Amino acid sequence: MKTIARAAHVSAVRRRLRESPVVAVLGARQVGKTTLARQVAAQAGGPTTWFDLEDPRDRARLADPMLVLGPCRGLVVLDEIQHAPDLFSVLRVLADRRPPRARFLVLGSASPVLLRQGAESLAGRIAFHHLPPFDLREVGAGQMERLWRRGGFPRAYLAPSEQASADWRRDFVSTFVERDIPQLGVGIPAAALRRFWQMLAHLHGQVLNSSELARAFGVADTTIRRYLETLEATFVVHSIRPYHANISKRQVKAPKVYVADSGLLHHLLDVQSQRDLERHPKVGASWEGFLLEAVRAQLGARREQCFFWATHAGAELDLLVVNGRHKRGFEFKRTTAPRVTPSMRSAMTDLGLSRLDVIHAGSATFPLQKGIRAVAAERLLEDL
Repeated sequence: MKTIARAAHVSAVRRRLRESPVVAVLGARQVGKTTLARQVAAQAGGPTTWFDLEDPRDRARLADPMLVLGPCRGLVVLDEIQHAPDLFSVLRVLADRRPPRARFLVLGSASPVLLRQGAESLAGRIAFHHLPPFDLREVGAGQMERLWRRGGFPRAYLAPSEQASADWRRDFVSTFVERDIPQLGVGIPAAALRRFWQMLAHLHGQVLNSSELARAFGVADTTIRRYLETLEATFVVHSIRPYHANISKRQVKAPKVYVADSGLLHHLLDVQSQRDLERHPKVGASWEGFLLEAVRAQLGARREQCFFWATHAGAELDLLVVNGRHKRGFEFKRTTAPRVTPSMRSAMTDLGLSRLDVIHAGSATFPLQKGIRAVAAERLLEDL
């Protein structure tokens, strides 16, 4: 299977390794963390020592981690660190040696929320880098439809056929709920988590009403929050927070929820082909979520800079990117004839936007009115 060089991520990790004794590359299972680490090691030069903590032989080698890791020089890679969180306390001691004898690159499929103890023990010594699935910049605008349909997980995107891609995504979901989550020590029944994930797929791009979801699922609100936190902490679901402007209008306070990868979303919705996708009632929401992530990646915006905005009177904005005092808005319209709506005018006025871009399905980028522009999705990388 061919690969796609992830040069920007390689450069970012190498820079962080120069600045910090320990760097953690975190991302969903099968997103390409090991491949990225190999690319980093190949460019680093010098010795590299590798431990795969899913391999019982490597875990046995690390029965006395100080004895084994202490003499290592160069780059030390610890893959799937969530299987041995006790190693963080050892890394703290090794990271404090002067002069430093090695740099440590740890790879994990769980966020610092699930690795809290380790993250706390390495405070001030560890840098984090999130590795997402492939994005539009990496595959090119000409592959937008394929990336949207299959998603950005390397094996799903690069599969030799549509059926092979669909099979990989089906197996990923099964393995994730049946093996990966239990291995993290999260006691959620596989069937319950799969059903919850599928329910979230049908709520993709909507404001989350946890009480309503709890009633539909037959559990307490606290259980819904625990399930959602687990899926977010393992990078397969993400939410976007509401923005609260200092205005008199009543504003929505609950987050929106998205399945993090469009290919996994389509599997959970039982979408088998592009034709099925175009006919599905969630096609607009899927397109919005896909392009929202493409815009965020293109702008280099961190998740904490990204919001949506909505009032109870009906005004809304799909994406608000806040960078200091600069506010930029985005709407996603699956149409070839976008137009300015009262909601957009309200967002421009109430939020004080510097610009509002309407990402649409047509082929041209053009102004709609002062401060509002229609941007063709296929030209997003050039015109944004």
